[in-house]
Formats: sequence, structure tokens, C-alpha cells
Amino acid sequence: MRRLGAVLLGLLLAATLAAPAEGRDPRWVFYTKDKHHYTSPWFKGAHRIMVPFGCTRAPYYAPDPRCADDHGFHHGLDVAMPCGTPLYAGVRVRVMSNDSLGPAYGDNPVLLRNRKKHFDLVIGHTRKVYVHEGDMVARATMFARANDSGAPDGCHLHFEQRAVGGDLSTAVWPRPLLRLTARTAS
Repeated sequence: MRRLGAVLLGLLLAATLAAPAEGRDPRWVFYTKDKHHYTSPWFKGAHRIMVPFGCTRAPYYAPDPRCADDHGFHHGLDVAMPCGTPLYAGVRVRVMSNDSLGPAYGDNPVLLRNRKKHFDLVIGHTRKVYVHEGDMVARATMFARANDSGAPDGCHLHFEQRAVGGDLSTAVWPRPLLRLTARTAS
């Protein structure tokens, strides 16, 4: 009987500590034909890209002269994932003030900096941020969780790579920094 109780307790603990369910958020809309799921050292699990970097037909962005057909320009990469998905530092970073970031990034966006690798990384739509301005975060350390704060299209993370101290105009394609690795579509 004790053994059965221990097994049941172990199963209950495993279910409680398990990764968030990979269920589809009914609010997700994908503005890409890419059906791959991607892994990254920056987040747990494998997830699809919702809105790629660059010109997009997603309705959230004003028409941009760089884009055809009155499409807008998305300065980051949105990755769909369940609320609560853990985020990890892909490299050693310092937490910077998020005061310069607007409401489009959610209530508590994270601004990370690595001077040696010459980047700032804005991560929008986070919750339960476990780090504070000035903290140095070691590689592979969990520092926040995914959320839908400020996101009309469900739980996801917005990754935006900028020049050190740069603004939106310095944003570049973040995929190499994120080290996204494609898995076959499921």
C-alpha cells in the first residue's frame, strides 16, 4: 500500500511539474506558410512561428514603404507557445530597464543585453519575470514565462534583436541569435 501511495504521489508531482500542455490556443493566427516547429535554447519545447520578421500581412502593423501590397513591417519574430512556457537565457545577458518599451510588448517585457556579442534582445509578452534590472543572467537560467499580455492573438513570445542601446529602427532578423532548429511539422 505504501508503494502504491508513493507511486501515486510521484505521478501527481510529475504532472504538476510537467511542461505546459502543447495545446493550441484558439486565438493563434499564423501569418506564415512555415509549418515547422522550432526549438531554441531561449525557450522550452518546440513551437511554430506566428509572425516572421519583416514584411507581413498580419493586420497589427501599419503599411510600410519597404513592403508590397500595403503590408506592414514586423521588427521581431513571434513564436506561438502555451502560456507559462519557461524562457531561458540562450547566452549570458544583463537585464536592462524596460522603461523605453511601449505597451505593444505587454505589461512586463524583458530587455536583455550582451555587449560582447553586440546585441539587445527585447522579449515581449512575458509574465512571472524572475529577474530585475541590473541582474546578470547565466546561460540556461530560467528568467521568465510566456504570456499573452498585450497580445490580441494569444500566448506567444515576441523576440526582437536590436543594436546595443538601439531602438526599433536598429532591429535585425533574430533567428540566428535564437538558434532556431526546425523539427518536422506535426
